[in-house]
Amino acid sequence: MPIPSNSAKLIRKSAKENVLMQLQQWIIDGTLTPGEKINDKELAEALGVSRTPVREALQLLEVQGFVKMYPGKATQVTEVDKESINELLPPLAALQSMSAELAIPELTDIQIFQLEQTNHRFAEAIRTENYFTALKIDEEFHQMIVDAANNTYIHKIIDSLQAHVRRLFFHNSIILTEKSVQDHVHIINYIKEKDRTKASLAMRENWLRAIEEFQSFNKA
Repeated sequence: MPIPSNSAKLIRKSAKENVLMQLQQWIIDGTLTPGEKINDKELAEALGVSRTPVREALQLLEVQGFVKMYPGKATQVTEVDKESINELLPPLAALQSMSAELAIPELTDIQIFQLEQTNHRFAEAIRTENYFTALKIDEEFHQMIVDAANNTYIHKIIDSLQAHVRRLFFHNSIILTEKSVQDHVHIINYIKEKDRTKASLAMRENWLRAIEEFQSFNKA
């Protein structure tokens, strides 16, 4: 089982959470590939923790749908289901849309400026065809708005859905386009105008259009 040799040893405090975050990231970015068998002993040694937090993290990852545990046999990374995008994005779009509406009265001028700067970085990543970085910056842009909405329940559900969407996008090398940059510009402008309705609609359309782009990419 390939594990990065330069991975940092995790701090024992909150070991389960640290292990969970690291394993989820490895599954999302393909370090741990779909169908790969996972050895909890190897993971524990690589991460500098005991096997207990690793096993606890794997149980949570199974609940999240990232691994499948076969008692007494093996634990495997689940396969990537391309069709699941049709089930993942509509609820995520609705929650992101609601976040934009809730965030408007909370976002400061400094935070709005940060959104603009983040979108500039996003545009540059697309212009230079650094699509992997573009995906990460796009998520950073939306996360800033979700954080500003300050709703714990929305945040948790988005975090769960976002992880699966991120995995789908990374494994299928989805290419975001200038349309997404313009979507962000519109969202920022509506936030400045404190127009909740238009900001909410623009956010929703931004996410739902990704379904069409995803399907077009996979047909190419």
